[in-house]
Amino acid sequence: MASTDRPVRVVCVGAATYDLLFRLETLPDGPGKVLPFALLEVAHGMAASAAAAAARLGAQASLVARVGDDDIGTRIIGDLTAAGVDCRWVRQVQGARSPTSAVLIDRRGERLVVPYYDPALGTDTDWLSLDKIAEADAVLVDVRWPQGAARILDTAREAGIPGVLDADVGPDEVVVDLVSRASHAVFSEPAAARLSGTRDPAAAVAEIARRFPAFIAVTAGPQGCFWDDGGTVRQQRPPAVEAVDTLAAGDVFHGAFVTALAEGMPMREVIDFANTAAALKCEVFGGRLGAPDRARVVARMTGER
Repeated sequence: MASTDRPVRVVCVGAATYDLLFRLETLPDGPGKVLPFALLEVAHGMAASAAAAAARLGAQASLVARVGDDDIGTRIIGDLTAAGVDCRWVRQVQGARSPTSAVLIDRRGERLVVPYYDPALGTDTDWLSLDKIAEADAVLVDVRWPQGAARILDTAREAGIPGVLDADVGPDEVVVDLVSRASHAVFSEPAAARLSGTRDPAAAVAEIARRFPAFIAVTAGPQGCFWDDGGTVRQQRPPAVEAVDTLAAGDVFHGAFVTALAEGMPMREVIDFANTAAALKCEVFGGRLGAPDRARVVARMTGER
């Protein structure tokens, strides 16, 4: 299904965390003690999970991120390297603690995430190898490191390559600034509602597309993806699945989206590819560990089981 004769090169920029995933019967509704029946430890984060998903789908994926110079930072790099991600641009910041999260996931796949990012990671971007970024086929940034995201998106624009924003909830001024720099912005439902003032995904796409020149889309779980097609809002639904874990589904969508975009697929096919990858991920407990390979995505898209 790729339109290139070589693996595309994608660079993902932003969050890399080390997560403890606790699987519970139900999420807690107040103080007390709850006992999980499963536990996983995994390197995660928006950009990191997208990079791992892109690598699993056949891209040459590189990660640009900041972690601490602690044991957890070393684990993050080792875990993602084992997943096929080029981590040479992951910076271990001296004296900083690596980002970590506790994640509670119930039997329906819903989750509660408690992340921590050490302010000592800083905001410096002088160490970025922008000439290498410009050699990529596409880049993806998230909102967790706005300074780095802005520089990477500007570099992508100057190089004439797609610059995709994973537009999740963040400070309003950060989201507005990054959307204005991106060629493509794919929003989560909460982030789109916050920026547009409406909870209706189709209306949110229309409102945001009216304000920004970038390609605009909103991911809406089982409703699929709503996107602007030259002034007309389209909706593409994902395949039906029995969800057991929605953690990292959005990240997998973004990893698949930037991979397909870099390969030159038509937009409807890009959305279908990303929708399918994200849906299949939800069938597996383990966050980004459930990201499907390309053969599985193509088989589901073509009706094979």
